[in-house]
Amino acid sequence: EHNRNSLNPTRLSRSQAVTCDQNHADKPEQEAFDHGAMDKFSQFTDSGDCSATFTGEFYKPGLVMDYYDGNTVTGLWNYAQRFSMSDNSYGTQFGPSTPGAVNLVSGQTHGAEVTGGTTSSVSQGTIVGDPQPLYDDCHTGTAYASLSGKNVGDMMNDKGITWGWFQGGFKPTSRTAEGNAVCGAKHANVAGSSTGDYIQHHEPFQYYKSTSNPHHLPPTSVDNIGKTDQANHQYDLSDFWDASDAGRMPEVSFLKAPGYQDGHAGYSDPIDEQHFLVSTINRLQQLPQWQSTAVVIAYDDSDGWYDHQMSPIVFHSQDPANDALTGDGQCGTADNATVDTRCGYGPRLPLLVLSPYAKSNYVDHTTTDQSSVLSMIEDNWSLGRVGGGSADEFAGSLDGMFDFQKPNPQKLILDPDTGQPTQGG
Repeated sequence: EHNRNSLNPTRLSRSQAVTCDQNHADKPEQEAFDHGAMDKFSQFTDSGDCSATFTGEFYKPGLVMDYYDGNTVTGLWNYAQRFSMSDNSYGTQFGPSTPGAVNLVSGQTHGAEVTGGTTSSVSQGTIVGDPQPLYDDCHTGTAYASLSGKNVGDMMNDKGITWGWFQGGFKPTSRTAEGNAVCGAKHANVAGSSTGDYIQHHEPFQYYKSTSNPHHLPPTSVDNIGKTDQANHQYDLSDFWDASDAGRMPEVSFLKAPGYQDGHAGYSDPIDEQHFLVSTINRLQQLPQWQSTAVVIAYDDSDGWYDHQMSPIVFHSQDPANDALTGDGQCGTADNATVDTRCGYGPRLPLLVLSPYAKSNYVDHTTTDQSSVLSMIEDNWSLGRVGGGSADEFAGSLDGMFDFQKPNPQKLILDPDTGQPTQGG
């Protein structure tokens, strides 16, 4: 009752798993933060009555304030109990999926160029929204974005590290007469609503020419998955399991669920997300590589949902079109403003580490962001830093979530439907 928002948070049940989307654009999220008071979510990011747009999903005004607990996100709850989680991790920037995905692999959304038209998703050379990637046959619309500079894929290539981005629906369902890929795979979520498996703006490496696979070409062989060939390290999820089952799991792998299982409100949900996570992690634990594996569960944005925790302002920006965190057109102070119009850190996000070396039932309070995953990869394989203003320069470490002296070999196998332990609970 002491909550300063116009509505109090209420618990959502498992029967309300599929909800409509909230407003998670850059500026509305900043406005919801209200100079750090965290009390304007109902006014700026709530989706309101979205029944006309999301037929069949759960909706009501004030939904943005609500939350799930362990009765619905049961698998995640049990992973947090057994392994390690953070309560102080944030999106590197405010805004939707693309900035989060790009910050994961390069820590830098500046240096963007737009081809074929104009888009509000790029402001003053910085990605602030969800532009379509230029180097992807499956993009839509007429205006596409590309990024200059380097990403962690370039750095791993320079060191000879095997790696890959594996995404649901990346494998083409057909090709045009010109040989361009058609990404037509679809699945239905638990509410029976169908959505496309492949979401182009969730694939960060397709914004960079050096690490793109525009025609979605397959690997030349299972043995070459993770190496540089015509697939150029960009794959379908099925390729990850082909490589892993053959004992050739790449040293670094990014796994992205198909749309209906990626947890994004509006077309996915916590139950379908649980199916993906649990099935994936159960299978990983059966592999011999599990003894030297760390799984990081991370999110690309908050979808605009309420949280009470104000983020530290690391990147200051004065963008009249998008900034409103500390004043009209302002994020932070003018004296420290960057030229690339990034405002961050953004909203707090879940972050979990699952590994034989993860601390058990542990909550880490280190301030981290999406680029902390990037810096962990850089440090573990001695890659150096991206440079050029990358967020990896400031990123907090994930090391506190590990205990490398006392590994725990016990596995935690969960039921994909219920999220409850069937082994190791």
